[in-house]
Amino acid sequence: MSQELIRADGPAGLDPRPTGTGRDRGTTGIIALAVMATVAAALLAAAFGPAAAYGFVGGAFAVVLLVTSALYPVFATYAYLITLPIIAGIDRDTLLPLVRPNEGLLAVVVAGAVLGAYLRAVRGDEIRPRFYPLIDVPLAVFLLASTLWPLASLTLRGMIPTSDEWAAILPMAKLVGIYFLVRYTITTEQRILRTIRFIVWPGAVVALIAVLQTLKFGPVLALLDTFWNTGANAADIQDLSERGSATLGSPIAAGDVIIISLVLVMCCGARGLLGRRERLLLAVLLGTGVFAAGQFSTWIATAVAFTLLAWRFPDLRRQARRFAPLALVALAIGAPAFIGRLSGIGENGSFLPEPEQGRLDNLRYLYLPHFNWLTTLIGVSPNEVLQAPERWREVIYLESGVLYFLWVGGIPLLAAFIWLSVRTLRSVKPALAHPGPFGAAASALDIVWRFLLVLTLIDPHLQLRGTGDLIFTLMGIVATGLDQRGLANERRGLPSFMIGKPRRAREPVERAEAHPPPEESDQIPRRPATQPA
Repeated sequence: MSQELIRADGPAGLDPRPTGTGRDRGTTGIIALAVMATVAAALLAAAFGPAAAYGFVGGAFAVVLLVTSALYPVFATYAYLITLPIIAGIDRDTLLPLVRPNEGLLAVVVAGAVLGAYLRAVRGDEIRPRFYPLIDVPLAVFLLASTLWPLASLTLRGMIPTSDEWAAILPMAKLVGIYFLVRYTITTEQRILRTIRFIVWPGAVVALIAVLQTLKFGPVLALLDTFWNTGANAADIQDLSERGSATLGSPIAAGDVIIISLVLVMCCGARGLLGRRERLLLAVLLGTGVFAAGQFSTWIATAVAFTLLAWRFPDLRRQARRFAPLALVALAIGAPAFIGRLSGIGENGSFLPEPEQGRLDNLRYLYLPHFNWLTTLIGVSPNEVLQAPERWREVIYLESGVLYFLWVGGIPLLAAFIWLSVRTLRSVKPALAHPGPFGAAASALDIVWRFLLVLTLIDPHLQLRGTGDLIFTLMGIVATGLDQRGLANERRGLPSFMIGKPRRAREPVERAEAHPPPEESDQIPRRPATQPA
């Protein structure tokens, strides 16, 4: 027998028990909206077919992403980075018309973040523009040289840009958009550490998929063949297991994402960041993925990166013997792609593997004839993809980093890239000794940009899916941290209106400590930069 207890001082006949908390009401509302959306999608599917239902669900999901990014701008960065290595390899018109899924996602979350900033400005909140001239000025020049200048060069020669040439300038504009999104959202050490995790763990997933792909794991091959092996020059499912393209649809892009993630893990390990077991698991997965990618450019980047890591962090060099067994395990698992890639050397009477010989033939007979003194000076076309003359392939890609810049924007674009590289490497120097996540991101950017310069002599990597996104994410993190801490390695060579009034180096940090955000704290346990991993 149960008995209800009613407060004696309560109104007669009224139950004083609460009807539900705000959280309960919010949960009920979410469930009700989900049920209503499901019913609406079912009705649309029955009346107009599955395409209408897919469109409705996609539109509703886009609205949710837009509103969430407006309320919490940092969500825009997190959502894009988490999903980037998984959906960036899906071709245009496969899931979304005209754009890749990651491009559509970026457009929605950036629009939400901008809308949220505008509404906060209308409400009266202080929205201060972030401008770090040491990087932002050469970045602006690089953006103009890679977008407007190639179109202008076509106009100067009396040609009208085609739709493909208009679309070809969007990747560089997208990278600058990612840079400024990170600049305005990743502003604390805690957020930097979370962003690092949102880079390295999806990178480890790509590495795992690449390993299973080269080991000819049936379900993985079937899944990759369905969504990621589409479009021009799609490989047969039998040939899909030769190299680890994973969910990026390109072995070169997959290798870049894997090695960037591995460098981040090593830089965090040198500072005692991330858990020991977490670092060990990530290092094994990513190290195995380096071999599974089956790309010479990835192995060259790995050699350059580990040379710089051993030079920058002596403790990592002293611990190399302890990690030698793990390196052997990684090599054994990734051996199929590694051996298969080396087996082509010496065939057809050439000391180069067949893919590299084909690359040289493409450059010699299809791309170099387009260059003369004028096109070398102002560029050939914003679109570096050519239609193949053979019937066994549809398109041909320009596989030379230096020629890519000359083809797209001529000497101005190549000079702008060199200036941006010099400024980035000079600006990052004061942050290399920082012990926290900001220092890990700075060290990783320094190493990644240096091997990018080496790889640019071989392949164009900056515009690859995933590669440029991660590099510009690190650059945005470092530029924000340098600006907050007043760490300017040099301020010479810029007009006074670009430099602004000098301020104390500790002023932004002290202000942040005086008013810490309620949900986060910058106080992270730190160790010296040369702390053993």
